[in-house]
Amino acid sequence: MIVVLYIAALLITFIMMEGITWLTHKYVMHGLLWYLHKDHHQPEPGFFEKNDLFFVIFAAPSILLIGEGTWHHVWWMQSIGFGIMAYGFAYFLVHDVIIHQRFKWFSRSNNRYVRAIRWAHKMHHRHLDRHEGESFGMLYVAKKYWNRMRRDKIPAPKGESVLDYCP
Repeated sequence: MIVVLYIAALLITFIMMEGITWLTHKYVMHGLLWYLHKDHHQPEPGFFEKNDLFFVIFAAPSILLIGEGTWHHVWWMQSIGFGIMAYGFAYFLVHDVIIHQRFKWFSRSNNRYVRAIRWAHKMHHRHLDRHEGESFGMLYVAKKYWNRMRRDKIPAPKGESVLDYCP
């Protein structure tokens, strides 16, 4: 029974992280900590961005919960920590690997979800300042972006990455 609860807590945490990410992105990254996030919208030369510090900031609660949960044998703390970690890994794959292609691991996908999430993120990045914006989440794709992918049904041209082409 404890294994089922552990997995349930992990999955619930993972799902809740999308809402937490949306709120944090909109009100913290585009608010109080814009000075760290700005170079993500207005790129500067180099591989690393100040925005990458959010990886450390958001990893801290996960590390603390996993550590405390393990040290004190509190399964739910550990489970929540692993749920946050799993979301962080998914975020990294979607945002840094699939969308921004900082690592060239999945560059030829023609998957409708990949196209929709790429388009949603492109719409987010068309706003260069902190006060305007849309699509602040990461894994959930709003209906209007799905509709665009369904409506257009245009695959990426031969030899091009779908990540470079959003109809």
